[in-house]
Amino acid sequence: MDITFKNVTYIYQRNSPFAHKAIDDLSFHIPSGSFVAVIGHTGSGKSTLIQHLNGLVRPSEGEVSIGDFHLTAEEKPKNMKELRSRVGVVFQYPEHQLFEETVEKDIAFGPQNFGVAMEEINKRIKKIIPAVGLPEDLLKRSPFDLSGGQMRRAAIAGVLAIEPEVLVLDEPTAGLDPRGQKEMMDMFYNLHKNQGLTTILVTHSMEDAVKYADHVIILNKGTKYMEGKPEEVFIQREALKNVQLDVPEMVQFINLFEKRFGKSIRFERQTVSELAQAIQKRFREDDSNE
Repeated sequence: MDITFKNVTYIYQRNSPFAHKAIDDLSFHIPSGSFVAVIGHTGSGKSTLIQHLNGLVRPSEGEVSIGDFHLTAEEKPKNMKELRSRVGVVFQYPEHQLFEETVEKDIAFGPQNFGVAMEEINKRIKKIIPAVGLPEDLLKRSPFDLSGGQMRRAAIAGVLAIEPEVLVLDEPTAGLDPRGQKEMMDMFYNLHKNQGLTTILVTHSMEDAVKYADHVIILNKGTKYMEGKPEEVFIQREALKNVQLDVPEMVQFINLFEKRFGKSIRFERQTVSELAQAIQKRFREDDSNE
């Protein structure tokens, strides 16, 4: 599903003394199947943006299009329930939303609410459980008997069970240790690729944006500050500094390397291993030219 924001403004408590413009004249386009990172500090408008994606709020001005669904100030889609069945949102600490007696019932709750037959739900659960890294024998257990990481995966399974076309991730690794963060993000990336999802990652982590995203949108005070491919955006050191964002560690390392050795290396979103190979290649090339 393509997603388009066209001149979208959203004002909380409009026409009151407490009116606050959370996003202002925001326009962008996300092609179907993309993995997009939305970055910005608290107050930049990230949370308000994602609330538009499944109709939790509607624009005060402008238009939001999600596939064939259109949201404006004047009207909302008649089939809002269908929109919400196609846009899955994983909020921060999704494990706080668990409430059923068993993991299986919790995962089934979402699709049941959208009218999916139990036979189909059981098929989905069998497919989802290994995809989120949970053993099948946990299904009959209480979600509150699981470890913190398992609880989060069970809650994510509940979102995936509705089989969304768009997956919105709101700081999905909050509170996890570095290993847990990597495992969680690798899981989401594999789901994105294997299921052809349009994935929107709201994050403070520049490293995750570099590693996983095809495209980056940086918000500042409710407006779009920058956007583009990660390798184009993250080399703009001064522009990032102006909105108190750090350059990813990989880019910092390349900059320091160039200053120390006077040798340039292109930033192409390399892994650590690929970067090491690029450095070795550069030194070999220079040695052969001497």
